[in-house]
Amino acid sequence: MADIIQLLPDHVANQIAAGEVVQRPASVVKELLENAIDAGADTIKLIIKDAGKTLVQVIDNGKGMSTTDARLSFERHATSKIRSAEDLFQLHTKGFRGEALASIAAIAHVELKTKQESDDVGNVLVIEGSNITSQDIVVTPTGTSVSVKNLFFNIPARRNFLKSDTVELRHIIDEFHRVALAHPGISFALYNNGSESFNLPISNYRQRIVNIFGAKTNEKLVPVEEDTEVLNISGFVGKPEFAKKTRGEQYFFVNDRFIKSAYLNHAIASAFEGLLKTGTHASYFLNLTVDPQTIDINIHPTKTEIKFDDEHTLYALLRSAVKHSLGQFNIAPVLDFERDPNLDTPYSYKKNETSVPKVEVDRSFNPFQEEKISKPRVANYKKEPTESWESLYVGLESKGNHSKQEFSAITFESEERTASIFDDDKQVEKTHTTYQLHNKYIVSTIKSGMMVIDQHRAHQRVLYEDFLKNLTIKEAASQQLLFPLQLHFSPQDIVIINQLKVDLEHTGFVFSSVMEELVEITGVPVGVPESEVSIILEQLVSDVENEVPESHFSASDLLAKSMAKSLAIKTGQSLQKDEQEHLVNKLFACKEPNVSPTNRTTFITMSVDELDKKFI
Repeated sequence: MADIIQLLPDHVANQIAAGEVVQRPASVVKELLENAIDAGADTIKLIIKDAGKTLVQVIDNGKGMSTTDARLSFERHATSKIRSAEDLFQLHTKGFRGEALASIAAIAHVELKTKQESDDVGNVLVIEGSNITSQDIVVTPTGTSVSVKNLFFNIPARRNFLKSDTVELRHIIDEFHRVALAHPGISFALYNNGSESFNLPISNYRQRIVNIFGAKTNEKLVPVEEDTEVLNISGFVGKPEFAKKTRGEQYFFVNDRFIKSAYLNHAIASAFEGLLKTGTHASYFLNLTVDPQTIDINIHPTKTEIKFDDEHTLYALLRSAVKHSLGQFNIAPVLDFERDPNLDTPYSYKKNETSVPKVEVDRSFNPFQEEKISKPRVANYKKEPTESWESLYVGLESKGNHSKQEFSAITFESEERTASIFDDDKQVEKTHTTYQLHNKYIVSTIKSGMMVIDQHRAHQRVLYEDFLKNLTIKEAASQQLLFPLQLHFSPQDIVIINQLKVDLEHTGFVFSSVMEELVEITGVPVGVPESEVSIILEQLVSDVENEVPESHFSASDLLAKSMAKSLAIKTGQSLQKDEQEHLVNKLFACKEPNVSPTNRTTFITMSVDELDKKFI
């Protein structure tokens, strides 16, 4: 029988490896930035076009490569980072697998320019789908420039799986943030479609966080410092009052490498226990330094997962360090009935030396000296004669007739009306008998039996169609705020809000100004409470970044869905009888009452026959 096992060609093997290493343009950005850091660069530029689909270019001023190294760097498992298997447990570099450049070259057009400081001229390599088409001498500054063009040009199926430019750019910026936060001692710049998005100078860790997430971030940070034999912890956590609905600002770095760890994240959550509102997540930017021999990075090609030798100890130390910082800076309340807060020493005086207090004496004081006591003057006044009590009732009879006439003309203020969650002037037709079950479901009787409605999903459907109608007709009502509402966002969030500004105005928002890190709102849609505005906009920005729903939906549809989700009545909210019946009537006035905006069932029916079967 003929042999059937054969070795795969190199270009096929490279494409298979590329499937693990390069999932999207952001993967290319991560690999190239990490190579630039390993090359010893202190200035790195990232240039993006069309969210990385057309061009991803990284320029650094590192040590560069020789002619041989430049060609060899695109071979599989060729690396300068390790020499033996033992080096895998003594890693001090970002890369070590030797797969990234070979994988990228297999699925894109790559141009590499590199020059060492000792050389007069550099080299340029052009590669298309693993094939080196040219290698020549070029004049270029010291360092390396790698341009990756037309990603997935030879794998159209993979290219079709890419999301819209907004989502892909969001992933690129996320990777850029992760690398830039881990290395505040390196200058980073990001250019997107010809415009500068980020320019991060060399700074300390706190300044780097502020430069990325905006000046308002500075007041949100609480320092965390802990130094033990097992683990060194440094960085910052966010104050509980600034916790967000999304997990965007959560960063763990182990030995200057970004990682994801649900286990360590739980340690932070337990440290914040009792301080956060339900459904919110604390921000943190924490650097963990451990012995390289106690961790295994070689678990996944993306290297974002790490295996620790002793996770339980790390969990306990991390939880204690964060809890200590929150208590030290009076973020977490302390329950001590015998403690007098007036006796606490301020932290600013902690290192001050104590000194003997000075006692001042008044030498001129004489306790036996006689003092002239002046008698108080008695004021002369004339006492007015008090009228008898009968005089109080004089003239009431004559005024009696007038008072009756005046009383009938008095108008009183109308009784205070409690605002309903539904703003509809029409009187609700009381055709159905409804009941609320567990403050979650509305049970209504119908001819064939009964109907159970999910109040949250049903209200989402009602609001969604209302917002979509307002966006289409562009005549939404707005209620003016007594004082302008100022909300702070990061620069990249402001870009998204600017894109959606026109659509938001059609729903009823009124913007007085949108600046680099500040949004000022003077009007909100009718029925939207002022306290919910920041939550709505945060949720909207998050939905746009993660593209919920997918790219084939319009911005108006996305906006209507996001606002409906934020403003719909929540599970657990008690409704009055007329509110329940009104919600039922409004639901069945919708075009698609059967499903919520996210295509989930809004109600179920149960016939009398089905109920009868339950009693058999």
